[in-house]
Amino acid sequence: MASVGVALRGRCTCARTGAVKQAPSVQTQPTKRHLNTRRQHSDAFSRQAEKDQQRDFIMSVLEAHPSARDSRFYLKNFGPNPASAPRSSSSLAEDTPAFPLSDQSTPTTAFTHTVSSSSSRTSEEPTEGKTELANELLAPENRHTALVKVQGPFTDRQLESIAEGMVYLKKLGLVSIIVVDNEAWMEKEKETMLETSLEEKRKKVIKLREEMKKETLRFTSMLEAKGGEARPLLEGVLCVSGAEFEDTWAPIASTSAQPLDSAMTSDLFVDSLSGIRDAIRRGEIPVIPPIALDASCFSLCVSGNDAVRAISSGLADHARRAGLRYEADERLRNDVDLTPVRIMVINREGGIPSPARGGNPHLSINLSAEFDHINSTFVWQESHPTSLANLALVNACLAELPRTASAVLVSHRSPRSLIANLITNKPAHSPSLHQSLLPHDNIKHQPTIVRRGLPIRVFRSMKDVDIPALTHLLEASFGKTLDAEPFYERLERDLDFCIIAGDYQGVAIVTNESPDPAAVDYPTSSSSKPIAYLDKFAVLPSLQGDGTVDFLWGALRDESFGLGLLDALNPNVGGLQGLGEGRDLVWRSRSNNPVNKWYFERSNGFFKIPPPRGSPVGFALFWCEAEDRAGAFRRSEEDVKAVSSKLKEWSEVVGAIPSCWV
Repeated sequence: MASVGVALRGRCTCARTGAVKQAPSVQTQPTKRHLNTRRQHSDAFSRQAEKDQQRDFIMSVLEAHPSARDSRFYLKNFGPNPASAPRSSSSLAEDTPAFPLSDQSTPTTAFTHTVSSSSSRTSEEPTEGKTELANELLAPENRHTALVKVQGPFTDRQLESIAEGMVYLKKLGLVSIIVVDNEAWMEKEKETMLETSLEEKRKKVIKLREEMKKETLRFTSMLEAKGGEARPLLEGVLCVSGAEFEDTWAPIASTSAQPLDSAMTSDLFVDSLSGIRDAIRRGEIPVIPPIALDASCFSLCVSGNDAVRAISSGLADHARRAGLRYEADERLRNDVDLTPVRIMVINREGGIPSPARGGNPHLSINLSAEFDHINSTFVWQESHPTSLANLALVNACLAELPRTASAVLVSHRSPRSLIANLITNKPAHSPSLHQSLLPHDNIKHQPTIVRRGLPIRVFRSMKDVDIPALTHLLEASFGKTLDAEPFYERLERDLDFCIIAGDYQGVAIVTNESPDPAAVDYPTSSSSKPIAYLDKFAVLPSLQGDGTVDFLWGALRDESFGLGLLDALNPNVGGLQGLGEGRDLVWRSRSNNPVNKWYFERSNGFFKIPPPRGSPVGFALFWCEAEDRAGAFRRSEEDVKAVSSKLKEWSEVVGAIPSCWV
């Protein structure tokens, strides 16, 4: 039949005469040209798609709007490593592991200490000077890892968007260790537990296990389609304690089942990190389903939250060189750094809803001060059924990771916001900004940044304050020497409250400043009300930029100009818990203080006041009016005139406060 087909293609029939004519010999050159043309079109299409993807990536980076500090932070932690400079052969031999970590076919830069290669850098190349920012962003040499839970179900388009975000993060130096999860799997697992027949249980487990593997391979394919090498680790990462298959049906203690229970489960653990390590060493993204082996090597389906928590614990043990599963091999001394710097939860719900933002997500959460309060006041169980479980998950993971690690809970609609968070290490908008200053479009899909943070305490008496620790904090923050004796004498007399963050790592001091009736002409109604003056607001330099400033300002707002509002029910120890009446808060700052821009964004206004005697630099006086939302609707012309009178009073009183520096 094949030969007949060829013969028929070699002849043609004339429709008019019916005569059969011999067709001309087949020319192969046009066919080759046709194939070459299609190949060229395909190559051009691939190049254009690659250019479009690169353009989208660069636009995502630019949309992060990093400040100078943010850029320095990113380049310091994710940019080119000075260790990549050429070194002598003796030092190179000392740092090179006993086994190869990379080759030209599988290049990777995911090393704690970058191993130089003569093929990648010659001695003639310059080792000093500035590198273009774009090249530094597109080719970072100092990689870190993130532990990511992708919580479906997602459509193909949604999952492609998430995969694109993971590939972008890898280009920026953050390699994701991904755990695939699905909200429906937990329900199926519960149904399996209700089965009385062991054989039926086994069948349902096998069916669910295959579904998990299929979803893992689906996401792996999408990562590779977006240009990121990925490796599915279907089994062999996790293990469950238990002697036999029949004994492993007991439910595993889970953060999903008990979101408020902080007890760590010991039933699920990491059996080996070799698969994850080898994947990252080769520049691949590990993709792991929530499947664990029992003692009889039967594959069980476990909770996605438990899988993430167990892997996080295993990675933390590896970083500490501790734990039962740590592989104490001296050759791993210069191996890849597996310690996660981010915990990410990508789901359909997005961030944790906040009552202060009308149900829109928290922009940032201080776990040390807010975890219990959020759990006790949460009312969005129907619209956000997994929020508390995810919050408990990141709380358990961050408790074992370095304090600099943070977590992100984000909707699948905002995968690019992960790029902004990586570069700036901040939420999309400062949580200390007033609600009216935040954009109203798409705010419900903004991610929630979660940090271990610091506990917040409020003191009402200087007897409760550690004076030496406070002095160290103020001098380290301001870079000046404190004139301690008169300063603390004034605080003993005029202190309203003192907010301490952590172990004296941040402070906000508010005093009551009474105006002098003989020196100031002000309305009699205000004579009985002392001015709430923000005397000091300071954070240790080592914590500036990690969210402590925003947490401290939020506590300050709840104790002063935000007091009395429903969203000021803060859980801070010693705080007023929202009970009371808000007060105007006033403070001053030197006119040349670079922090004034930050103050301006959080105040109702400012104006300049003359410098104190003997000082060449003047001050800017800032104020935040009490947030009386009900009174804002009935503000009269007299109230507006009273503001100008208050400004005059404030300038006289605040301008007379002596300097506390030597």
